[in-house]
Formats: sequence, C-alpha cells, structure tokens
Amino acid sequence: MWFGKPRKDPASAQAAAQARAVTGRTAEDRALAHLQGQGLRLVQRNYRVARGPSRRGGEIDLILRERDGTLVFVEVRARQGAGHGGAAASVTFAKQRSLVYAAQHYLMRLSAVPPCRFDVVAIDGEALEWLRGAFDAG
Repeated sequence: MWFGKPRKDPASAQAAAQARAVTGRTAEDRALAHLQGQGLRLVQRNYRVARGPSRRGGEIDLILRERDGTLVFVEVRARQGAGHGGAAASVTFAKQRSLVYAAQHYLMRLSAVPPCRFDVVAIDGEALEWLRGAFDAG
C-alpha cells in the first residue's frame, strides 16, 4: 500500500514549470516598464548568486538606479488575485534574507557602495503596486 505523495508526470511538471517561467517573465516585463516610466534606469535583470558556504543563494529580479543614484533592488511578485494576502505578502522573511544576501554579493563587485533600498512590485491580477523601501537589509 502506497502512502506517499502521488508521483507527478514529468512532462506535465515540465510544462507547469515553463508556464510559471513565462508568467514570471511577463510580470517582470510589466514591472520594469512601470519603473522605467517612473524614471528609473535598468542596471541588471535576474542577478543570481549560487549557493555559497552558508548553503543559501539568491536572485534579484531587477536592479535599477534612481535619478539621484540610489541603487534599487526589486523583487517582483505576481498572483492571480489578492487571496492569501496577495503578492506582497508572499515576500517572506526568508525571501528577504535571500534578497539581502544577493544584494550584498552584488555590492561587493562595486568600487563604491551607493545608497540602496529594497522595493517590491506586487501584481495582483491586473493591479500593480510599487512598494518603495518595502524592507531593510538589517
């Protein structure tokens, strides 16, 4: 008798992963267009850090620069609706730690560290909300 989770069909799992990737890319495109419309300039997209000695890694969806030179690390979250707290609520403390880790890694490459902040672009259905300074690195 089998009591574990039912096994997923590899083909349907791959199709679901591809659909999530397309949804994520579309949300990032929409967020980027919105932020650029507000005067921010794209520095880098999808900055990834592999797992290090602490066994964690991270990815920053968008890195942009404000007109005043502030470097903005942006997490983009999209949900079909606002159920379960919506897209913004899905940026958990663990996710924030991962973003801070990736940002620290990115900043080590620079000769001088500019002012920085962490923003979230939350997309719930058609509604887009830009949360400036959504959380702190500390």
